[in-house]
Order: sequence, then structure tokens, then C-alpha cells
Amino acid sequence: MVHEFRDVQFMSAAEKTRTLRAWTRFLNYGLQFEQFTKGLYNHLIQHCSFIAHYDRAGFYSCYFEAGDSIARFISQFDTRGPCTSVEYGGRLWLSGDYEDINRAMIAEGNASANSRGAESNSRALAVRVVGPIASQVTTLPDLLRRRGTNGIHRKQAGVTVKRRDKPLEQIDGT
Repeated sequence: MVHEFRDVQFMSAAEKTRTLRAWTRFLNYGLQFEQFTKGLYNHLIQHCSFIAHYDRAGFYSCYFEAGDSIARFISQFDTRGPCTSVEYGGRLWLSGDYEDINRAMIAEGNASANSRGAESNSRALAVRVVGPIASQVTTLPDLLRRRGTNGIHRKQAGVTVKRRDKPLEQIDGT
């Protein structure tokens, strides 16, 4: 897809193009941390209504290590729904200076999913998220049911993040 971007005060058209390329690569490579660039992270937290979660590794850990978190993140960019911010609600992120890049991210995400087909897209996601049980998973809902909420710690890029759905006493063992 070809997208035209306009320069704005804090992001040039060229930077928007680089960010969109990084987004497309991140999706096409199965949400790998290595493809989650600093530029993409900065755009998400500054112009797409996401909370920083301390740093890039913390953000990645929050959204891309569990099936339910992945589905929540992706829902913001899925045209089958309202594309509201998963952090704040609302669609403010789809207006103003960054409307062009954000709508392009939605379009590219949907084009990427459609080009692989829904079943193969879910399969690729299953392999990325659940590894050994991927052969038993055929759809995203099946993936989310099987993934569940196992474990209370997630480790990525040398950062340990404690899950929010457990009381602190259960996490620390106190």
C-alpha cells in the first residue's frame, strides 16, 4: 500500500514512513522483540494513546507475551471493532497531526492479516506465543483459551515484569 504523510511539528513525513515500515515488519515477523524498534515504541506511547510501561522492554512484556494481552493490543488496530484506545478508550488517537500514520497502521495491519488469511495469521501468532502446543491451536480464540494466564513472572530482554492479576503477597511469597 502507498501512503502519503505530511510533516508535522514533532514528526516528519519521512519519520512517519520509517515508523510504518517498522510496524509492518513487526507484524510480519510475528511480533518479535527484535523487530520492536525504539521508533515504533516511541510512536505508540506518544501518538497512539498507550502508556509507556517504564521502557520498551516493559511495554513489550505487557502486550506481547500473553495471548490475551496480544489480542487486547491488536484490537486497537482492528477495523472489525471501533479502534478505540485500549488504555484510555476513545478515538482521539485517530485525529490531529498523527491521524495519517495511525490510520495507515490500521490499514497495513489489516492488509497484512488479510494477505496471510485469518487461519494462517492465527497459526503464526500461535507459534509465536505458545510454542509447543501450537499444533493443537487453530484459531485465535483457541489460542487464548489454551494460553490462559500461566506463570506470575514474564522475562524479556533482561527485564522481569510481575503480573498485575496476582496480589503482591502471592508474587513475593510473603
